[in-house]
Amino acid sequence: MDVVFASNDNYARHLAVSMCSLMDHNQVADRIRVFILSVNLSQENKEKLSMIAQRYAREIIFIPMGNLQEKFPYAIETGGFDISTMSRLFIGTMLPEDVHRVLYLDCDTVVLGSLKKLYHLNLRGNIMGAVLEPTIYSSLKPALGLRENDPYFNAGVLLIDLETWRKEHVEERLLAFYQGLGGHTFGCDQDILNGTLKGNIRVLSPRYNFFTNYRYFRYQALTDHSPSYRVVSEKNFRQAKVHPVILHFAGDERPWKAGNLNHYRRAYEQYLAMTPWQGTKKEGDGKQKIYLFAYHMMDWITWFFPAVRWWISKKFGMKAVENRKRG
Repeated sequence: MDVVFASNDNYARHLAVSMCSLMDHNQVADRIRVFILSVNLSQENKEKLSMIAQRYAREIIFIPMGNLQEKFPYAIETGGFDISTMSRLFIGTMLPEDVHRVLYLDCDTVVLGSLKKLYHLNLRGNIMGAVLEPTIYSSLKPALGLRENDPYFNAGVLLIDLETWRKEHVEERLLAFYQGLGGHTFGCDQDILNGTLKGNIRVLSPRYNFFTNYRYFRYQALTDHSPSYRVVSEKNFRQAKVHPVILHFAGDERPWKAGNLNHYRRAYEQYLAMTPWQGTKKEGDGKQKIYLFAYHMMDWITWFFPAVRWWISKKFGMKAVENRKRG
Protein backbone atom coordinates (compact mmCIF):
# COMPACT_ATOMS: atom_id res chain seq x y z
CA MET A 1 0.00 0.00 0.00
CA ASP A 2 1.43 3.36 -1.05
CA VAL A 3 0.21 6.32 1.01
CA VAL A 4 1.13 9.98 0.64
CA PHE A 5 0.85 12.97 2.99
CA ALA A 6 1.83 16.61 2.51
CA SER A 7 3.09 18.58 5.49
CA ASN A 8 5.10 21.43 6.90
CA ASP A 9 6.38 21.80 10.47
CA ASN A 10 3.10 23.27 11.71
CA TYR A 11 1.25 20.07 10.87
CA ALA A 12 4.00 17.57 11.70
CA ARG A 13 2.41 16.32 14.93
CA HIS A 14 -1.00 15.90 13.27
CA LEU A 15 0.71 13.98 10.49
CA ALA A 16 2.29 11.82 13.19
CA VAL A 17 -1.13 11.04 14.65
CA SER A 18 -2.58 10.14 11.26
CA MET A 19 0.41 8.04 10.26
CA CYS A 20 0.48 6.22 13.60
CA SER A 21 -3.24 5.40 13.37
CA LEU A 22 -2.77 4.21 9.78
CA MET A 23 0.03 1.84 10.70
CA ASP A 24 -1.62 0.64 13.90
CA HIS A 25 -4.85 -0.37 12.17
CA ASN A 26 -3.14 -1.93 9.17
CA GLN A 27 -0.47 -4.09 10.78
CA VAL A 28 -1.47 -7.14 8.73
CA ALA A 29 -0.80 -5.35 5.44
CA ASP A 30 2.12 -6.90 3.56
CA ARG A 31 3.63 -3.53 2.85
CA ILE A 32 2.97 0.09 3.69
CA ARG A 33 5.18 2.68 2.09
CA VAL A 34 4.56 6.26 3.24
CA PHE A 35 5.66 9.24 1.18
CA ILE A 36 5.82 12.65 2.82
CA LEU A 37 5.70 15.64 0.47
CA SER A 38 7.82 17.84 2.68
CA VAL A 39 7.49 21.62 2.65
CA ASN A 40 10.49 22.60 4.77
CA LEU A 41 10.02 19.91 7.42
CA SER A 42 12.80 20.22 9.99
CA GLN A 43 15.30 17.42 10.50
CA GLU A 44 14.04 17.02 14.08
CA ASN A 45 10.48 16.41 12.91
CA LYS A 46 11.63 14.03 10.20
CA GLU A 47 13.45 11.98 12.83
CA LYS A 48 10.37 11.89 15.06
CA LEU A 49 8.18 10.74 12.18
CA SER A 50 10.76 8.12 11.22
CA MET A 51 10.60 6.72 14.78
CA ILE A 52 6.91 5.91 14.24
CA ALA A 53 7.61 4.15 10.95
CA GLN A 54 10.44 2.16 12.55
CA ARG A 55 8.18 1.04 15.39
CA TYR A 56 5.85 -0.59 12.85
CA ALA A 57 8.69 -1.69 10.54
CA ARG A 58 7.33 0.43 7.70
CA GLU A 59 9.11 2.48 5.07
CA ILE A 60 8.92 6.28 5.14
CA ILE A 61 10.28 8.46 2.34
CA PHE A 62 10.58 12.24 2.52
CA ILE A 63 10.25 14.11 -0.75
CA PRO A 64 11.34 17.76 -0.54
CA MET A 65 8.98 20.01 -2.49
CA GLY A 66 11.28 23.01 -2.58
CA ASN A 67 9.72 26.40 -3.28
CA LEU A 68 6.17 25.57 -4.32
CA GLN A 69 5.57 29.05 -5.67
CA GLU A 70 8.18 28.36 -8.32
CA LYS A 71 6.25 25.34 -9.58
CA PHE A 72 3.52 27.64 -10.87
CA PRO A 73 4.37 29.66 -14.00
CA TYR A 74 2.00 32.40 -12.80
CA ALA A 75 1.07 34.22 -9.59
CA ILE A 76 -1.18 32.30 -7.20
CA GLU A 77 -3.31 33.13 -4.16
CA THR A 78 -4.15 30.23 -1.82
CA GLY A 79 -7.01 32.01 -0.06
CA GLY A 80 -5.32 31.83 3.32
CA PHE A 81 -4.56 28.10 3.15
CA ASP A 82 -0.93 27.14 3.69
CA ILE A 83 0.73 26.60 0.34
CA SER A 84 1.84 23.10 1.40
CA THR A 85 -1.64 21.84 0.52
CA MET A 86 -0.85 22.54 -3.15
CA SER A 87 1.68 19.68 -3.04
CA ARG A 88 -1.13 17.30 -3.98
CA LEU A 89 -1.18 18.69 -7.48
CA PHE A 90 2.34 17.42 -8.16
CA ILE A 91 2.18 13.82 -6.97
CA GLY A 92 2.50 12.48 -10.50
CA THR A 93 5.96 13.92 -10.98
CA MET A 94 7.18 13.85 -7.37
CA LEU A 95 6.39 10.21 -6.57
CA PRO A 96 8.56 7.39 -8.01
CA GLU A 97 7.50 5.83 -11.31
CA ASP A 98 6.87 2.49 -9.59
CA VAL A 99 3.92 4.01 -7.71
CA HIS A 100 0.90 3.16 -9.85
CA ARG A 101 -1.85 3.69 -7.27
CA VAL A 102 -1.69 5.89 -4.19
CA LEU A 103 -3.89 6.85 -1.27
CA TYR A 104 -3.57 10.50 -0.29
CA LEU A 105 -4.49 11.48 3.29
CA ASP A 106 -4.72 14.93 4.84
CA CYS A 107 -2.71 15.35 8.04
CA ASP A 108 -5.88 16.07 10.04
CA THR A 109 -7.24 12.56 9.55
CA VAL A 110 -7.26 9.58 11.91
CA VAL A 111 -7.53 6.03 10.59
CA LEU A 112 -9.78 3.71 12.61
CA GLY A 113 -9.82 0.55 10.52
CA SER A 114 -8.28 -1.49 7.73
CA LEU A 115 -7.76 0.34 4.45
CA LYS A 116 -7.28 -2.80 2.38
CA LYS A 117 -10.77 -2.71 0.87
CA LEU A 118 -10.48 0.98 0.05
CA TYR A 119 -7.02 0.71 -1.44
CA HIS A 120 -7.99 -2.09 -3.81
CA LEU A 121 -11.35 -0.59 -4.78
CA ASN A 122 -12.22 -0.69 -8.48
CA LEU A 123 -12.29 2.92 -9.67
CA ARG A 124 -14.39 1.86 -12.68
CA GLY A 125 -12.27 3.73 -15.17
CA ASN A 126 -12.14 6.94 -13.12
CA ILE A 127 -8.87 8.69 -12.37
CA MET A 128 -9.67 9.24 -8.73
CA GLY A 129 -12.02 8.26 -5.92
CA ALA A 130 -13.18 10.75 -3.27
CA VAL A 131 -15.97 11.44 -0.77
CA LEU A 132 -18.72 13.96 -1.53
CA GLU A 133 -18.89 17.26 0.35
CA PRO A 134 -22.55 18.31 0.13
CA THR A 135 -22.20 21.38 2.36
CA ILE A 136 -20.16 23.34 -0.20
CA TYR A 137 -21.72 26.66 -1.22
CA SER A 138 -23.55 25.95 -4.50
CA SER A 139 -22.90 29.55 -5.59
CA LEU A 140 -19.19 28.73 -5.90
CA LYS A 141 -19.66 25.89 -8.38
CA PRO A 142 -20.21 27.84 -11.63
CA ALA A 143 -16.72 29.35 -11.45
CA LEU A 144 -15.38 25.78 -11.53
CA GLY A 145 -17.45 24.77 -14.53
CA LEU A 146 -19.87 22.85 -12.31
CA ARG A 147 -23.64 23.12 -12.37
CA GLU A 148 -25.48 23.77 -9.13
CA ASN A 149 -26.46 20.11 -8.70
CA ASP A 150 -23.16 18.62 -9.84
CA PRO A 151 -21.27 16.63 -7.19
CA TYR A 152 -18.43 18.31 -5.32
CA PHE A 153 -15.73 16.26 -3.60
CA ASN A 154 -13.56 16.77 -0.55
CA ALA A 155 -9.83 16.32 -1.20
CA GLY A 156 -8.86 15.12 2.29
CA VAL A 157 -8.83 11.48 1.20
CA LEU A 158 -8.06 10.63 -2.42
CA LEU A 159 -7.59 7.21 -4.02
CA ILE A 160 -5.65 7.94 -7.20
CA ASP A 161 -4.91 5.82 -10.25
CA LEU A 162 -1.51 7.41 -10.65
CA GLU A 163 -0.69 5.50 -13.81
CA THR A 164 -3.70 7.00 -15.60
CA TRP A 165 -3.07 10.37 -13.91
CA ARG A 166 0.32 10.51 -15.62
CA LYS A 167 -0.88 9.07 -18.91
CA GLU A 168 -3.63 11.66 -19.20
CA HIS A 169 -1.35 14.56 -18.17
CA VAL A 170 -3.53 15.50 -15.22
CA GLU A 171 -0.85 17.66 -13.61
CA GLU A 172 -0.63 19.88 -16.68
CA ARG A 173 -4.41 20.06 -16.86
CA LEU A 174 -4.65 21.07 -13.20
CA LEU A 175 -2.15 23.88 -13.66
CA ALA A 176 -3.90 25.09 -16.82
CA PHE A 177 -7.27 25.07 -15.07
CA TYR A 178 -5.87 27.02 -12.14
CA GLN A 179 -4.33 29.56 -14.48
CA GLY A 180 -7.73 29.97 -16.14
CA LEU A 181 -9.11 30.93 -12.73
CA GLY A 182 -6.47 33.61 -12.35
CA GLY A 183 -4.48 31.57 -9.81
CA HIS A 184 -7.17 31.99 -7.17
CA THR A 185 -10.03 29.84 -5.86
CA PHE A 186 -12.15 29.71 -2.70
CA GLY A 187 -11.24 26.11 -1.86
CA CYS A 188 -7.63 26.14 -3.06
CA ASP A 189 -6.43 22.90 -4.71
CA GLN A 190 -9.68 21.13 -3.81
CA ASP A 191 -11.51 23.40 -6.23
CA ILE A 192 -8.86 22.77 -8.88
CA LEU A 193 -9.28 19.00 -8.58
CA ASN A 194 -13.08 19.23 -8.77
CA GLY A 195 -13.07 21.50 -11.79
CA THR A 196 -10.39 19.64 -13.74
CA LEU A 197 -11.55 16.07 -13.04
CA LYS A 198 -15.30 16.63 -13.36
CA GLY A 199 -16.87 13.35 -14.46
CA ASN A 200 -13.73 11.34 -13.63
CA ILE A 201 -14.14 10.89 -9.88
CA ARG A 202 -15.74 7.83 -8.32
CA VAL A 203 -17.88 8.43 -5.24
CA LEU A 204 -16.43 6.78 -2.14
CA SER A 205 -18.38 5.85 0.98
CA PRO A 206 -18.44 8.62 3.61
CA ARG A 207 -16.93 6.07 6.00
CA TYR A 208 -13.59 6.69 4.25
CA ASN A 209 -13.58 10.45 4.91
CA PHE A 210 -16.09 11.28 7.60
CA PHE A 211 -16.08 14.98 8.44
CA THR A 212 -16.62 15.07 12.18
CA ASN A 213 -19.13 17.95 12.15
CA TYR A 214 -21.42 15.83 9.92
CA ARG A 215 -22.36 13.94 13.07
CA TYR A 216 -24.83 16.76 13.69
CA PHE A 217 -26.38 16.80 10.20
CA ARG A 218 -29.44 14.74 9.35
CA TYR A 219 -29.28 12.89 6.05
CA GLN A 220 -32.37 14.69 4.78
CA ALA A 221 -30.81 18.08 5.44
CA LEU A 222 -27.76 17.20 3.35
CA THR A 223 -29.75 15.79 0.42
CA ASP A 224 -32.09 18.79 0.45
CA HIS A 225 -29.10 21.11 0.33
CA SER A 226 -27.23 19.07 -2.28
CA PRO A 227 -29.40 16.60 -4.29
CA SER A 228 -26.28 14.94 -5.73
CA TYR A 229 -25.68 13.47 -2.25
CA ARG A 230 -28.54 11.04 -2.81
CA VAL A 231 -26.05 8.64 -4.43
CA VAL A 232 -25.02 7.97 -0.82
CA SER A 233 -27.64 5.89 0.96
CA GLU A 234 -29.02 6.99 4.30
CA LYS A 235 -27.90 3.68 5.77
CA ASN A 236 -24.34 4.27 4.57
CA PHE A 237 -24.35 7.79 6.01
CA ARG A 238 -25.55 6.54 9.40
CA GLN A 239 -22.91 3.80 9.41
CA ALA A 240 -20.25 6.42 8.75
CA LYS A 241 -21.28 8.34 11.86
CA VAL A 242 -21.02 5.30 14.10
CA HIS A 243 -18.21 3.33 12.43
CA PRO A 244 -16.00 5.69 10.40
CA VAL A 245 -12.90 4.14 8.86
CA ILE A 246 -11.19 7.51 8.40
CA LEU A 247 -12.11 10.52 10.51
CA HIS A 248 -11.43 13.97 9.11
CA PHE A 249 -11.16 16.80 11.61
CA ALA A 250 -12.13 19.51 9.15
CA GLY A 251 -13.69 22.74 10.36
CA ASP A 252 -13.02 24.73 13.51
CA GLU A 253 -13.75 22.08 16.16
CA ARG A 254 -10.37 20.40 16.09
CA PRO A 255 -9.10 18.13 18.90
CA TRP A 256 -5.81 19.96 19.36
CA LYS A 257 -7.57 23.22 20.21
CA ALA A 258 -8.26 24.14 23.84
CA GLY A 259 -11.96 24.02 24.64
CA ASN A 260 -12.98 21.79 21.74
CA LEU A 261 -15.88 19.41 22.41
CA ASN A 262 -15.50 17.30 19.28
CA HIS A 263 -17.36 14.01 19.76
CA TYR A 264 -14.48 12.09 18.13
CA ARG A 265 -11.61 13.92 19.85
CA ARG A 266 -10.48 10.89 21.88
CA ALA A 267 -9.43 9.07 18.70
CA TYR A 268 -6.93 11.86 18.01
CA GLU A 269 -5.81 11.99 21.64
CA GLN A 270 -5.28 8.23 21.75
CA TYR A 271 -2.82 8.28 18.87
CA LEU A 272 -1.16 11.55 19.88
CA ALA A 273 -0.15 9.73 23.09
CA MET A 274 1.58 7.11 20.92
CA THR A 275 3.80 9.63 19.14
CA PRO A 276 6.89 11.64 20.16
CA TRP A 277 4.50 14.58 20.54
CA GLN A 278 2.67 13.00 23.48
CA GLY A 279 1.77 15.50 26.17
CA THR A 280 1.65 18.48 23.79
CA LYS A 281 -0.64 21.12 25.27
CA LYS A 282 -3.75 22.10 23.39
CA GLU A 283 -3.59 25.37 21.50
CA GLY A 284 -5.58 28.49 22.36
CA ASP A 285 -6.75 30.74 25.16
CA GLY A 286 -9.93 31.63 27.06
CA LYS A 287 -11.47 33.48 24.12
CA GLN A 288 -11.04 30.44 21.93
CA LYS A 289 -12.72 28.25 24.54
CA ILE A 290 -15.76 30.53 24.49
CA TYR A 291 -15.80 30.48 20.68
CA LEU A 292 -15.58 26.69 20.53
CA PHE A 293 -18.36 26.32 23.08
CA ALA A 294 -20.55 28.52 20.86
CA TYR A 295 -19.46 26.47 17.85
CA HIS A 296 -20.50 23.27 19.59
CA MET A 297 -23.89 24.77 20.40
CA MET A 298 -24.24 25.52 16.69
CA ASP A 299 -23.55 21.86 16.01
CA TRP A 300 -26.52 20.84 18.12
CA ILE A 301 -28.71 23.52 16.55
CA THR A 302 -27.84 22.00 13.18
CA TRP A 303 -29.68 18.80 14.07
CA PHE A 304 -32.96 20.59 14.78
CA PHE A 305 -32.67 23.70 12.59
CA PRO A 306 -30.25 23.06 9.69
CA ALA A 307 -31.36 26.29 7.98
CA VAL A 308 -29.70 28.22 10.82
CA ARG A 309 -26.42 26.41 10.09
CA TRP A 310 -26.68 27.25 6.38
CA TRP A 311 -27.29 30.91 7.20
CA ILE A 312 -24.39 31.13 9.63
CA SER A 313 -22.10 29.29 7.24
CA LYS A 314 -22.93 31.52 4.32
CA LYS A 315 -22.70 34.72 6.36
CA PHE A 316 -19.40 33.98 8.05
CA GLY A 317 -17.72 31.66 5.52
CA MET A 318 -15.89 34.43 3.72
CA LYS A 319 -14.89 35.99 7.04
CA ALA A 320 -13.21 32.71 7.92
CA VAL A 321 -11.18 32.93 4.73
CA GLU A 322 -10.12 36.47 5.61
CA ASN A 323 -9.09 35.27 9.08
CA ARG A 324 -6.93 32.58 7.45
CA LYS A 325 -5.25 35.26 5.38
CA ARG A 326 -4.52 37.39 8.41
CA GLY A 327 -3.26 34.35 10.33
